[in-house]
Amino acid sequence: VVLDRENPINGLTIGGPVLTEKTSFVGFHPIPLSYGMTIGELARMFNVERKTKANLIVIELEDWRRDAWLEETGLPWTNPSPNMRNLKQAILYPGIGLLESALSVGRGTDTPFELVGAPYIDDVKLAEELNRAGLPGVGFVPIRFTPTASVHKGQPCGGVYIMLNDRERCNVVDVGLQIARTLYRRYPKEFNPDKMKNLLLHGATLAAVKADLPLDEIRATWRMDRVDFEQRRERYL
Repeated sequence: VVLDRENPINGLTIGGPVLTEKTSFVGFHPIPLSYGMTIGELARMFNVERKTKANLIVIELEDWRRDAWLEETGLPWTNPSPNMRNLKQAILYPGIGLLESALSVGRGTDTPFELVGAPYIDDVKLAEELNRAGLPGVGFVPIRFTPTASVHKGQPCGGVYIMLNDRERCNVVDVGLQIARTLYRRYPKEFNPDKMKNLLLHGATLAAVKADLPLDEIRATWRMDRVDFEQRRERYL
């Protein structure tokens, strides 16, 4: 029995590549980074597509709108993880979380997933370059911080704080990929994009980041898989 719950970052947004490599604990099924589904809908998909054959009962949501963000539901925020403490962090996670093995994403600070950094980064120059990219709905502010956990623990880091100015327009996976492209271009000896592999689980995207391809060309590598996922998804909504 699955007691369904709302998707706090809405049930419409689909973003990023569909998993194409061997499934794992952090990549359980061929779905994209943002899938626009609830826990109950995922349970139905997994039960059918993974041939689990469970006698599944989903207690469905009442009065939920698929386009609703958490605060529009009137329901309280509950941390799904100790390092995800508010809705902004949840919104940014599908893109920024990809980077967490390669550099600090703010674990061990007051604002995890709202900033990224490393000891070798020039914060001012990185913010300038990311802002020049003109990504919709987001801006970058130079910041220096010292994380007390995870990557670069205890080391002073330069980086950027992410301003989420328009969540409806911001493609958060683009944000993560743009940061990765920029860092690999500026710091090829220090920033290792291969450390994104276990969370990205999409070889073509990783190769495109390393080749510094434009974001629209990177998105093209997963376009047909996305179409297939969207058709599969419709069966379980």
